[in-house]
Amino acid sequence: MDILACPIDKFYPLDLLVFEEGDEVNSGIITCSKCGRFYPIIDEIPHMLPDELRERQEDVEFLSKWKSKIPEKVLNEGKPYNLKN
Repeated sequence: MDILACPIDKFYPLDLLVFEEGDEVNSGIITCSKCGRFYPIIDEIPHMLPDELRERQEDVEFLSKWKSKIPEKVLNEGKPYNLKN
C-alpha cells in the first residue's frame, strides 16, 4: 500500500478497507481521499483502472454486495460510479 498511488490524480497514500482476508486481501476496497475514487479488490486483484476502462455494472454490483462495510460517502458519492448514479 505504501507504493500505490491513485491512477487519476497520483495521490498517495491510499486507504484500504479489508472485507475478506486469507494469505492476501481477497476482497476489499482502496479509496483515494483526494479525488473520491474507489478501487475494488476482487479475488485478490485490485482493479485500479482509469474511469474510461471501468465497467459500471461491476462497480455497482461490488458496492451493493459489500454495502454494509463500505463508508456511506463512497456508496453515495464515490467516483466514477456509486449507488446514487
